[in-house]
Amino acid sequence: MHVDEQKRTILIPWVEKFRPKTLSDVVSQESLVSAMNQFLQTQTLPHLLFYGPPGTGKTSLILALAKDFYGPKMFKERVLELNASDERGINTIREKVKRFAQQSIAPPPQNYNYPCPPFKIIVLDEADSLTQDAQSALRRVIEIHTKITRFCLVCNYVSKIIDPIASRCAKFRFTPLPSDVGIERLRLICQNEGVQCGEEELAHIQSISHGDLRKSITLLQSAQRLFHDNITVNAIDDIAGIVPHRIIDSLIAACTSVSYDNLVSTLEIIRREGFSARQIIEQFAEELVISPEFSDIQKAQISYEVAKFEKNLMDGANEELQMKAFFSLVLLSCQTG
Repeated sequence: MHVDEQKRTILIPWVEKFRPKTLSDVVSQESLVSAMNQFLQTQTLPHLLFYGPPGTGKTSLILALAKDFYGPKMFKERVLELNASDERGINTIREKVKRFAQQSIAPPPQNYNYPCPPFKIIVLDEADSLTQDAQSALRRVIEIHTKITRFCLVCNYVSKIIDPIASRCAKFRFTPLPSDVGIERLRLICQNEGVQCGEEELAHIQSISHGDLRKSITLLQSAQRLFHDNITVNAIDDIAGIVPHRIIDSLIAACTSVSYDNLVSTLEIIRREGFSARQIIEQFAEELVISPEFSDIQKAQISYEVAKFEKNLMDGANEELQMKAFFSLVLLSCQTG
């Protein structure tokens, strides 16, 4: 291998390097892999709708199926992959998708060892980001070109897909990967890449990733790049932006002290440390559930507020204002008992 090729190999993100190449490489999601194998054996494929949390293998599964269908030579000709979050307007559907959908299918080379069924596949990743007009246009494209084109829509929230499209697709729900499966995958990557990482650290990476294998692999690679053979739990927390317990404890103490001045000064200290407001509220909510400082009614009231403020932060609201507003409500809850 030339030096330039070695450098390119080193620079490849592990998420891409260890992405499944075939259906047999896909970990977990056994029932879904079994269904895809049935499609492969029968050389048929309905329109598909994959939904579930991020990092659970939705895009990897459809691309692995496509590679098993078409092989390396015909894959680029027969498969169009678009990320709908970047190109989500009606023009994308009218131009790129419609143009590819109506193209005639070229026959495979002679003595080609892949089945190459008589249809193309269009993969629309993050399809829940498509606008309503784009989805309406897509419905018509699916309807007209269904003889030579199959669509696979990949999304996190199936409720954002309009009913006329959802009813045309076979729906498959993806679930977060079990801890043992995720740890085993991380262990395999460590063996292949020569990473020195203990079982405790691997388990910690998996626990803070919440079943998102893509996130856990990225965390492992980041830790290896920054800390080499000295990967610790604290190092992983620093990379992942996990808020230390002392900060969450100080927030609980400030709220239960029923002193607004104390709360504001605590929030100012935390703001200077630069942690994500969403991460702070998320970890506070986790600690709230098991904290003896709050009654069951208070926990229910505050948990309801957590959902609203997380939504505000996802929509781009000011983090400092949202933090002050949220913890002021927590303090008010403590005052009223």
